[in-house]
Amino acid sequence: MEIQEIGDVIKGAEEEMKKTINSYKRYLTTVKTGRAHTSIFENLKVESYGQVMQLKQLASITTPDATTIIIQPWDTSIIKDIEKAILKENMGFTPQNDGKVIKIIIPPMTEEDRKKVVKVMKQETESYRVAVRNARKKALKLVKEMEKEKLISEDQSKKAEKDIQKLVDRYSKKIDEMFSSKEKEILNI
Repeated sequence: MEIQEIGDVIKGAEEEMKKTINSYKRYLTTVKTGRAHTSIFENLKVESYGQVMQLKQLASITTPDATTIIIQPWDTSIIKDIEKAILKENMGFTPQNDGKVIKIIIPPMTEEDRKKVVKVMKQETESYRVAVRNARKKALKLVKEMEKEKLISEDQSKKAEKDIQKLVDRYSKKIDEMFSSKEKEILNI
């Protein structure tokens, strides 16, 4: 019974850390790299048909080459709505609308731009590291409460602390590896 409760605390901490990693992966797909990625636009909110929808629900988004994105709405009558949403988002792109598709040329990033993107990404990455550490803090608090209430022994508490720290180390390392990979992608022209 007691071991199961410690296991639940550790599993809960790991679940939180997994959610953080998944959230970080999603964040990294939105980081500008100077290359065309459909993920830049997939979740763009477009107001059409009297409601707000994600662009991926309204159009196909393709990348015919490394610097071009083509957005082809399934209904060409909403092409102006899509164009308006892109401009409203102020992403630094100028959509070219020919009435059937929207073509977006991704401008090459200067070295200064790349360094700025990496700097912002570093700051954002730290918030994900903090989220992992917060999961540890929450789990350790629960373990200490269990020990204080004599639900577990001091030895069990120490072992749980070590197990939780191993999780923190593992998930922090994943974040660092993902950051390094994305940083290389951005800085390599």
